[in-house]
Amino acid sequence: MLRHLSLLLLIFLCTRVPAQTSDAYNELAEIAVIEQKIMVPMRDGKRLATDVYRPKNVDRAPVILVRTPYQFNAWVDGEEQTRNYERAMEAVERGYAYVVQNERGRYFSEGEWDILGVPLTDGYDAIDWLSKQRWSNGNVGLYGCSSTAEWQMAVASMGHPALKAMVPMGYGAGVGRVGDYMEQGNWYRGGAQQMLFTSWLYQVQHDPQAPRLQEGLSREDLLRLSRFYDMAPEYPEISSTELLATLPVADIIKEGKGPKGIYEDMIKRKPNDLAWFEGGLYHDDMPFDVPTFWFTSWYDVSISPNLALFNHVRENAESQEARDNQFLWIAPTLHCAYTRATENTIVGERSVGDARYDYDALVYGFFDKWLKDASPEIIDTLARVTYYTMGSNEWQTTTAWPPPSAEMMSFYLDSDGGANTMYGNGRLVKEAPGEDRPDHYLYDPMNPVKSYGGNVCCTGDAVEGGSFDQRVMEARNDILVYTSEPFTDDTEISGFVESSLYLSSDAKDTDVTIKLIDVSPDGAAYNLDETIQRVRYREGYDKEVFMEESNVYRVDLTPMSTSNLFRAGHSLRIEVSSSNFPRFDRNLNTGGDNVTEQEGVVARNAIHHSAEYPSVVRVPVVSSAEFRR
Repeated sequence: MLRHLSLLLLIFLCTRVPAQTSDAYNELAEIAVIEQKIMVPMRDGKRLATDVYRPKNVDRAPVILVRTPYQFNAWVDGEEQTRNYERAMEAVERGYAYVVQNERGRYFSEGEWDILGVPLTDGYDAIDWLSKQRWSNGNVGLYGCSSTAEWQMAVASMGHPALKAMVPMGYGAGVGRVGDYMEQGNWYRGGAQQMLFTSWLYQVQHDPQAPRLQEGLSREDLLRLSRFYDMAPEYPEISSTELLATLPVADIIKEGKGPKGIYEDMIKRKPNDLAWFEGGLYHDDMPFDVPTFWFTSWYDVSISPNLALFNHVRENAESQEARDNQFLWIAPTLHCAYTRATENTIVGERSVGDARYDYDALVYGFFDKWLKDASPEIIDTLARVTYYTMGSNEWQTTTAWPPPSAEMMSFYLDSDGGANTMYGNGRLVKEAPGEDRPDHYLYDPMNPVKSYGGNVCCTGDAVEGGSFDQRVMEARNDILVYTSEPFTDDTEISGFVESSLYLSSDAKDTDVTIKLIDVSPDGAAYNLDETIQRVRYREGYDKEVFMEESNVYRVDLTPMSTSNLFRAGHSLRIEVSSSNFPRFDRNLNTGGDNVTEQEGVVARNAIHHSAEYPSVVRVPVVSSAEFRR
C-alpha cells in the first residue's frame, strides 16, 4: 500500500501544474500591476488579446504599445516565458505602462488575420482604448521591430490625437510606395518577388481551417486555457532551400504541405494591383504627422525604402513640429540585430568593428520627450542622422541623408567583350568608352546564380544574410565582373547608389541584377548592397513592355544604399547578372506570368557599354582627396 501511495505521489509531483513563480515575473510584480488576457474591443465587436504591465506607483502613466502578429503568451509548451516580463520591466521601471497586443486573428485575438494588422481601424481603436484608461495619461507611443513596427505608419496616417511618438525599427515591409521604390511591403524589388515572404508566410499565415477558440470567452477562461493551450501551431522541420526551389511559385506553400492562407492571393498580385493600396501599407500620398525615431540597418532587406521614407516624412509631414522631429539611426547589422552588436561585430564574414550602442537610452529618451514632456539631453543634442560607416568602423552624424557634402561620382562599365567571371577584363572607368564591345552571358533559370549573403532576412536556411567574400561566386560565367582601379586615397561612399545599364536579349523578358562590392588589396570582395530589375517593368509598374531581340534597352535599377570607407588600395566592384536566387524569384524568361509557369527558357543576354550606351554606376562620394582633384 505504501508503495502505491509513493507511486501516486511521484506521478502527482511530475504532472502538477507549475505555479507562475519565475524570478522575472516575481520581480516585475513587485513594481507593476500585471493584467494579462484583457480582451480589448474593436469597433466591430471583435476583441484583441492584450497584456498590460503598469507601474504601481504612477497614477496616470504614459503608454508604450507593442502590437504584433507573434506569440507572446506567458506559457508556451508548458514553460513560462520571461521575455515579455523583462521588456516590461525596462518600461515600468521608467514609469511607463507597457502594453503588448496580438493583431486580429492571431493566437487569442478574435477575428480573421490579414498581414500588417488590417483593418487599420484596429490600430486606431487600440490607441483610443489605451488613451482613455483611468491609469493612462492619454499619451501613447508605438514601439517595435519588423512586424511589430511595419503596421505603425499606415495607422499613424489616421491621425489619432493620442499618438504622440513612434519608434519603428526595420520597418520596410510596411512601406508600399515611396519615391523611387514601389516594393509593396518588400514583396517586390524592381518588380521581382522577394522570396523572404514566401518563407515567412509558410510559418505565419493562419490556415482558415485550423482549430480556434470560440469567441466571447471570459478573461478567466482565457487565462486558464492559456496555461496549457498556447494556440501556436507546430510545424514539421523543413528546408527553405528546397521549399523555395518549387515551381510554380504559386504552389510553393501548397507543395510544402504548409497552411492555406493569404499567400495564394498575394502571389498573384502585380506591383500596381489595387489590393496593395487597400491594406495596411503606407504610401507616399498618405498623411503623416507624428514625431518619429527611425532605426534602420545596412544589411536589412528594406534599407533603401526605409531611408526614402525618412526623407519623405521629413519633407512632407503635415506640421512643422513633426517635420523637425524626424530622426534616423543606421546601424551596420542585419534585420533587427541592433542590440546583438558586439565589440567585434561580424556581419556574415566581415568584421565591422565595435558597433554597440545604448539603444535603451535613445528609445526611452525619445519617449520621455514626447510622452512625458521631458527634455532629456541625449535627445535634445541628437543629430538628425546618425550612421555607421563600415571600413572606418565608426559612428558619424549629419544633418540629412545623404550627407549634404556627398557628390555623385560616375563609374562607367567597360571591357574588351569578356567581363565574364573575376578573371575577365571588365573595368569601371571614369569616362564612357567610345566603342561598344558588349559582354554576353547565358541566363538559365534552371541554373540560377545562387544568393550568397546580402541584405536579406527571414529565408530560413536558404540565404544567410550579411557580407561574404564574393570570389566564391565570381568564377561563374554568367556573372559579369567590373572593377575600378584602386583608390589612391581613403574614399567614403555614403548615400544612394544609382545604376543604369543597357541590355539586349533574345528573350521577351529577363532580369538584371547588380551587386556593389568593396575589393581589398588581397582580393577579398565583400558585398555592400544589391538590387534587381524585372525588365518588363522598366517603363513603370503600371504596365508591362516586352523586349524585341534586335533592340538595346536602358534599364534603371532601384537605388542601392551604403556607407563604406574604401581605404586607399581598395577598389569598387559591381557584379551584373540576371538572377540572385532565392533572394529574388527566378524570371523564367518566357514573358508569361512567371507565377503559374513551371518551364523556363534560356536567355542570351548582353550588357552594352559605349558612348551610345553608357552603362554607369553613380556613387555618392563624401570625402576623397582623389575625387576633389
